[in-house]
Amino acid sequence: MKGKKPTYFPKLDDVRNAAKIISEISEITPLTESIRLSKQYECQVRLKREDLQRVRSYKIRGAFNKISSLSKEERAKGVICASAGNHAQGVAFACFHLKIKGTIYMPSVTPKQKVEQTKLFGDEWVEIVLEGDSFDDASQAARKYGHETGKIFVHPFDDPKIIEGQATVGLELIQQTKAPIDYLFVCIGGGGLASGLISVFSELSPKTKIIGVEPKGAPSMKTSMELGKVVTLEHIDKFIDGAAVKKVGELTFPICSYYLDNMITVDEGKVCQTILDLYNRDAIVVEPAGALTIAALDDYKDEIKGKNVVCIIGGSNNDITRTAEIKERALLYGKLKHYFIIRFPQRPGALKEFVVDILGPTDDITHFEYSKKSSRENAPAVVGIELKSPEDLQPLIERMKTNNFYGDYINDKPDLFEYLV
Repeated sequence: MKGKKPTYFPKLDDVRNAAKIISEISEITPLTESIRLSKQYECQVRLKREDLQRVRSYKIRGAFNKISSLSKEERAKGVICASAGNHAQGVAFACFHLKIKGTIYMPSVTPKQKVEQTKLFGDEWVEIVLEGDSFDDASQAARKYGHETGKIFVHPFDDPKIIEGQATVGLELIQQTKAPIDYLFVCIGGGGLASGLISVFSELSPKTKIIGVEPKGAPSMKTSMELGKVVTLEHIDKFIDGAAVKKVGELTFPICSYYLDNMITVDEGKVCQTILDLYNRDAIVVEPAGALTIAALDDYKDEIKGKNVVCIIGGSNNDITRTAEIKERALLYGKLKHYFIIRFPQRPGALKEFVVDILGPTDDITHFEYSKKSSRENAPAVVGIELKSPEDLQPLIERMKTNNFYGDYINDKPDLFEYLV
């Protein structure tokens, strides 16, 4: 249900002014056609490659526009921000370029790659503080420190100057395409980029349908829109760190609630498979938040046929150490990775019997934990099995039960499963 018309709405002249301000440091990122995705969805899919920005995400636009707007007195005090990574890098780069001291609070779970990149971009002009388990924890600590020191807080999304800076992505899109854009998919964390794009397209391309996309495990905007007010989620899945926030912006929520054509969520496992596909088939490296919009296309496969579609790839700050988890989540989502408790008879040859008689010809054991219990007839083992096809699961379970090996299926038991994945 559409919310109330927002009292704050970015002006196109302010967005154009922001474009002039950031032109000295921001790249005009390419809008490229994806032959693979266009063929798959029978439409023209183009990717706005904000992952090729100077700090490898669009966040530099808003951060530089905001910090550039500060007075001489405010600059002297220094700035402070909280970020899961990309906003931090934008602020760090702006501090270095404008020679302003900055303190950056990041969640303690932020991927190491993003922390190191932030240090690189800010050099001696920034200090990094790791605080809390989520963006919201880091933000609370940063605001407290800012209040105590008088430093200017640079919000990652809920600030007019930030929104106007992110809106410059929309100006570029309008200039880069000849044919009207029918569908525009945008990742939503706090809503800054979406609000900026809405402000541009509402005036320059009002027929474009703008679809907001956020992680299934952190549906802060979708939940707020359903309840008609900004709400704070108690628990979120922080895996898609660039878009996982407990609370969206007070400025961005009314804009998104009133103007978005739809707000959807995408499973984290689907996003992981999209990351792998982009890397293996297109040689494009993206972070989880950067893959959200492409992962959402399946939900619109019927509507977008024959249409002009644009997906914003928001960033590419991915830590290579996360690859194993990304692959695991993708396999689980595709129903190709399954965990069981297997009851092995305590006799020689039991394991060989399981491998030869129970496993299918293409089944692969990828995890095995077992301790022999000499006082029991059967001893449990936790076994992870990767399949070639989801249809292989039920026959495998039937063979286990027939031969008295089956103990339990763990994938659908969260309390047990969280210890494995």
